[in-house]
Amino acid sequence: MKRALALAGFLTCAAVAASAQVADLRSKTELRVCADPAAVPMSVQGGSGFENRIAQLLGEKLGQPVVYTWFPQGPGFIRHTLRAGICDLVIGYAQGDEMVLNTNHYYTSAYGIVTRRDSPLAAVETLEDPALKDHPIGVVAGTPPATNLAKAGLAKDMRGWDLFVDRRTEDPVGEMLAQVKSGELAAAVIWGPLAGPLVKQDPELQFTPLLKETSGPRMFYRITMGVRLGEDAWKRQLNSLIRRHQDEIDAILRDAGVPILDDYGKGEKP
Repeated sequence: MKRALALAGFLTCAAVAASAQVADLRSKTELRVCADPAAVPMSVQGGSGFENRIAQLLGEKLGQPVVYTWFPQGPGFIRHTLRAGICDLVIGYAQGDEMVLNTNHYYTSAYGIVTRRDSPLAAVETLEDPALKDHPIGVVAGTPPATNLAKAGLAKDMRGWDLFVDRRTEDPVGEMLAQVKSGELAAAVIWGPLAGPLVKQDPELQFTPLLKETSGPRMFYRITMGVRLGEDAWKRQLNSLIRRHQDEIDAILRDAGVPILDDYGKGEKP
């Protein structure tokens, strides 16, 4: 019995120490953000990305300067940044990922089709549309739309780009958009927050969210902020900031050209 009580006491002390250790990692004087330096148009080392603008908004509300840790967003990103304790917040992270503790989501967006406005495919709203057959279509390998394109019998028409790249030297989205514009690709299927702001700047292109898929992986996802596992107090503070300043966050997203949807991915957010 004594050994059991001693063990229970040890475990309790260890848990308290571990909890304190996690809490102590977060800076109380700076908003330390983990970000990709070249994830245009989301985060950019020069500060022009819409996630940079959201970080700046949070910093202003907290009364803290925003300080960045830059690291390419791919394998090892969370391990070398958030979990290493050198930054405290990832501004954009898909809901449900177990590598981080997710805040409440602050927007919902979807994959969509990019075409030329004058293209015969400009009216396409679903990857099951037979009009796509026998036309070259750009897609990032390993993403949900690649699965849906294959299920629709369009595997031979797909032109793939890598999912994880160092965007300081490679630009998959920019390459796909350039090829759609030149006619080398008839269309490209791209994540809305990446494509939307870039298409907004080009009057020859259009982005159509994929809201009518009837099978395969879903095309819409809720986006949260990510903090370290165990940092529940920090998560609650961020949830409060998101709730109180949602209108300002929405304004930043809309101004950037991010397609933001209702929570169920059925249509544009009112």
